[in-house]
Amino acid sequence: MIEHFPDLLRAVTTDIMLILLLWTMAMPKYKNKLVYFLATAVILLGNLSANYYFYLSENYTAVFYVDLAMLAVIGIVLKPLFSDRIMQWCFSYITMLNIYAAIVFLSYAFRNIFSNPYYGTVYIRFILFTAVILIFRIWVSKLYRNVLDYWHIYIMPIAVLFACFLGYFFGGDIKTMLTDNFIQLILLTLLGLSVYITIIHSLWTITKQYAMREENQTIQAEREYLQLAAEGMVERIKLMQEVAEQDSRTSHDRRHFNRVLLELLEQGQADEAADLLRNQSQNSPQISKIYCENHAVNAAVSYYAGIAEQSGIPMEINLDIPNNLTLSALELSMVVSNLLENAIHECRKQSENKDIYIRFICRNAGRLLLEMENPCSGNISFDENGYPVAAGDGHGIGSKSVAAFAKKYDGELLYKVENGVFQVRLLV
Repeated sequence: MIEHFPDLLRAVTTDIMLILLLWTMAMPKYKNKLVYFLATAVILLGNLSANYYFYLSENYTAVFYVDLAMLAVIGIVLKPLFSDRIMQWCFSYITMLNIYAAIVFLSYAFRNIFSNPYYGTVYIRFILFTAVILIFRIWVSKLYRNVLDYWHIYIMPIAVLFACFLGYFFGGDIKTMLTDNFIQLILLTLLGLSVYITIIHSLWTITKQYAMREENQTIQAEREYLQLAAEGMVERIKLMQEVAEQDSRTSHDRRHFNRVLLELLEQGQADEAADLLRNQSQNSPQISKIYCENHAVNAAVSYYAGIAEQSGIPMEINLDIPNNLTLSALELSMVVSNLLENAIHECRKQSENKDIYIRFICRNAGRLLLEMENPCSGNISFDENGYPVAAGDGHGIGSKSVAAFAKKYDGELLYKVENGVFQVRLLV
């Protein structure tokens, strides 16, 4: 038993490192690690028992075949324990076989650099396996997880590489094969290294392309949200422009009315002037309230203030928004419309015994700070970015367009619910 201790140590080191390598490359399906430890223990026990049997007769060629059989069992039995797609699993499995073959050769070829070659093989295998695992975990793992396609293409060169390794390991005594084919195996190992470097570079390129594609899709989606909301806002702006034009005509008519009224008073016709005032008061249309200097935003606020008034929702509005802005007034009015529309919708959902209101304030200190609050039901959920999640299909476009607006102008957007009050803060 003692005389075969280096052999058993080498077998244990190799088996454990191979399984650790597979765990590093593949994605476990279950959180309970006990399942993986039990599966590993069963495989190790069976493999070590078979290895020890052949160590007694010093048949190292048979030991290599037993290890290959163990790896075949690992590839089939352990697959249900991992969530990798079949092609990615096959790539990981064949990669493990290639690494195993290369390290077996290198540990045997350079074992004599240590004073005790028997333990030198163990040291080299431990060092090389550890280096491969760390390299994969630090530099390759993220790329490996992100790529879901093209694995069937990557499998082809590494499968051929493994077939080439097997050609030098089969056909006779393994020690003789490793010694007689030293140069060929060194070149094959270097070729395999170049193949995997090329694959890793390809994974990096594909990951970068994925990231650019996702960014472009996000930008396109934000544009679509803004465009969709803007189309609805244009109609509202047209309506409010008509009201503004009516106000302008009314102001023009009032100037003429004032001249006529002044003329009657100067002529001493007080009764006629009083009748004219009474008729004018009854027939004059109501002039829209001016909430801010910016015409587009004022039109949007006037529109929704009218809707809120019809719904019996009190509003507190205090806006300092100039007419000349560094950002798009139409887009800002669209954002204001979305926020007010959401606030009105939420107020309408409240129970009758709950006070409802909308408070909308905007301060201007070089940048605009918009604050809006209204009561809410309290069951509002937020996504990972802190934005409200749509309650159903067809909803949520307004919130997304507000987020897209904030991102476009490098603004800060904050949603929060506190004591039954929904609050929005937008700094642009």
